Amino acid sequence: MKIIGYTLLVVLFSLNLGAQEPLLISQEEVFAKVRENNRTLKMSQQDVLMARGDLDQTNAVVLPNVGISHTGFATTNPLMAFGFKLNQAILTQGDFDPNLLNNPSQVEDYATRIVVQQPVLNLDGLYQRKAAKSKLHATELQSVRTRDYVELEMYKAYMQLQLAYKTLNVLEKAKEAALENKRIAHNSFKQGYLQKSDVLAVEVRLTEIDNQLQYAKSNIQNASNYLSVLMDDNNYPILQPIDSLTVNEDTAAPDGLSEDRADIQAMVAASKAYQQLHTADKMRFLPRLNAFGTYELHDDTVFQGEAEGYFFGAELQWNLFEGGARLGKAKKSKAEYEKSMLQLQQYKAESQVELNRAQRMLDDAKNNLVLAGLAMEQSKESLRIRTNRFGEGLEKTTDVLWAESQYAQKQLDYYATIFNHNYSLAYVQFLTKD
Repeated sequence: MKIIGYTLLVVLFSLNLGAQEPLLISQEEVFAKVRENNRTLKMSQQDVLMARGDLDQTNAVVLPNVGISHTGFATTNPLMAFGFKLNQAILTQGDFDPNLLNNPSQVEDYATRIVVQQPVLNLDGLYQRKAAKSKLHATELQSVRTRDYVELEMYKAYMQLQLAYKTLNVLEKAKEAALENKRIAHNSFKQGYLQKSDVLAVEVRLTEIDNQLQYAKSNIQNASNYLSVLMDDNNYPILQPIDSLTVNEDTAAPDGLSEDRADIQAMVAASKAYQQLHTADKMRFLPRLNAFGTYELHDDTVFQGEAEGYFFGAELQWNLFEGGARLGKAKKSKAEYEKSMLQLQQYKAESQVELNRAQRMLDDAKNNLVLAGLAMEQSKESLRIRTNRFGEGLEKTTDVLWAESQYAQKQLDYYATIFNHNYSLAYVQFLTKD
């Protein structure tokens, strides 16, 4: 009983899915929703914001560091007690009494300090800032390439949905033909022109088409769901394109790999960032010059400041030896820079090979498109002839079923070839895009 109940639930669920009204959608609508809602694009935008945050942190190389504090002290320490009174500008002649100097009563001091530290010349920090700018530029370029890839993936998914509906349409027409063959076969069987085995063969073919139709409907749901993921639509509607799958025009694409392609330029910018980091590590061997200043308010009452004072200065700091740490870091950053250059050359070589492969794939798709169209027309004519002869009792049932099956398959092959041609063309354009 449990198995029967579960089966009924599955059937009801399938019927519910089949009952959904398809949502008509155009390629332009899909593009707009993907650009607005796609999570991959949003993540790439966050990568840009993170890189921008890293760059903002390097503002500390040129902007001052300002801090404010308020502290309170109480002491009977002779030296500190005298110093507190001095800072508060409340010393009197009587405070120089040796007994008071040696045994002071408790003195309280509340100090407000404003501290400013201003970098003047930190060459290593300046090159680190340049490296952060290069990293930001690389991330922005990679975000552009990510957008191009998502759009290619969206176009592929949209065409898969178109192909799924084409497949459904072909199979529905094949089913109509199979039902007509079944009608003719039953009439011929009743008149004694066909054997029972011929009727069964027609019914087997009809069952095969029903099974293929079920797979076609599932493919429509799968393609719709994937498009929903790209558009970040959690309702997962059954989608139906308003336009049909047709052969796209073969617009001329550049012959070679473009050095201005966003992902290649991103790697160039990343390599430049490694170079600047290496330069920054070498600049750590040079001295640093920083200015500083403090403004103070002192009082014996909290949050007051009757006495004030300031001091400022500059510091030239040159750390001559850090146990070899700087030398090791410079060697590492140099190796990272040289590795990034090798990775750039390797990536360009692999991209050129991929472009060559994609162009050959497009050439093959063009040839297959012509051959598949010719094969479809030939199988269509063959089916027409055999169907007419079958209606006159001059053709075997198996021959008609074979011709009908061949025509349906050649149609499916032709539309699949259109899909391959269009995607190959789009992929070549993606690989050659500036």
